[in-house]
Order: sequence, then C-alpha cells, then structure tokens
Amino acid sequence: MSSQPSADQAPAAVIEPSLPDYLRETYTWAYLDPRTVPWLDRPLVVSAILWGNARRLMDAAVAEFTPGQRVLQAAAVYGDFSVRLARQLGPEGALTVVDVARIQVANTRRKLEAWPTARVLRADLTEPQGTTFDAVCCFFLLHEVPPHARQRIVGNLLAAVEPGGKIVFVDYHRPRWWHPMGPVMALVFRFLEPYARSLLAESIDTLVPAAADFDWHSETRFGGLYQKVVGVRRR
Repeated sequence: MSSQPSADQAPAAVIEPSLPDYLRETYTWAYLDPRTVPWLDRPLVVSAILWGNARRLMDAAVAEFTPGQRVLQAAAVYGDFSVRLARQLGPEGALTVVDVARIQVANTRRKLEAWPTARVLRADLTEPQGTTFDAVCCFFLLHEVPPHARQRIVGNLLAAVEPGGKIVFVDYHRPRWWHPMGPVMALVFRFLEPYARSLLAESIDTLVPAAADFDWHSETRFGGLYQKVVGVRRR
C-alpha cells in the first residue's frame, strides 16, 4: 500500500471494515457493548477471567520483544497489556494495534495516550495488512474466531513478519486430564467461547502452510490450560 494510512485506516486495503458476523452474533456483550466494555477492561476482571494468571501470561508474552522493535499487536486486549508492550518497546520502538471494532479502537487509544510511539488502527485481520513488522503479538485472539477466520488471520499475521522476525501467540490450550478447572473450562468453552474447542484440537504452528517458513517453540502453563507459541521467520 503506497499511501499513508489515516487514523482509522490500518495498513490493509479495507478502509471501513464491517464487523464480522461471528463477532456481532457471539461477542457483542463482551466487546461491542459500551455498558460492559469499561467493566471488562478492569485488570481485576481480566485476572479473574484468567484464574489469576493474567500478569504472568502478559509478562511471558511481553518478554519476547525487545526495545526498538516495530511490533504489530493483533486485536485489542483488555487490561494493561498494550501499555506493557509499549513500555517494553520503549521510545525507539513502535507499537501498532489493529482491531476491527470501533469501540475497541477508541478504548485502546485512550489507554495508549501517553505513548506517542503507539498507534491504534481499525482493520479486519482476516485481510492482508499490507506492511511488515519486526515482530507480531497475538494475545488471546485465536480462540475467539471460527476456524475459517482463524486460518486467514494466522496466515496474514505470518505474512506481516519480516525475515528474521518473530511472532508470539498466547492462548488457551487443552488442560491436562487431571486439571481441577477442566470441568469449569469445558462449560466456559461450551457456552461463552464456542470457537475455543476447535483451537484446542489444532496446533498453531501447523495451522497454515506458511508456518513451515518459521522455526517454532511452544510451552504450556497452568496445567496445560494456556500455551505460548513462538515462531521465528527464517531469513
């Protein structure tokens, strides 16, 4: 893309993306309702949703990036994740957050007002982003999208990583059979996160053919309930 994107325009070809059907039909209460967004964005709520692991998972993701990098964050994240990432990149780095929902773009811009090197753009991640970055971060997004959208998103995020660059996924994983939260999470996945079970049946590092261009490392946390998957694009 040759022209400079405007404030509401991401580095993608789509200028005014429409909200995906799955987002409107499944997650209006969580991400599109102005009555619930401020409540869900509280750090204590985020910590409770992740069973007290929010800080550790955020720290594990942020630690993968280094000061001075240009990083793409795929979708807004509740809590102070974006601020943590911007702080990690420092004044010489640049954070670009992309989300398809206006309310999430506005909310994230508010949180990043003190960080002039961060920008928040509106675009659909199922469309090519039209530019590349030193690194990409995808924090708890993939379990919230259906398989066909998940594959497109992962493919586009991998394409946005420059040679030698890194991509980091943090998301849910199938817990160990003995995990005490297993039955509770089964209910959560059934009634609140209907696309999560399809993610648990897949390996992120083999989700699309382009993943073969990366060297991968993965680890699980909290009895296997969470995973961090890191890929480095070969030069």
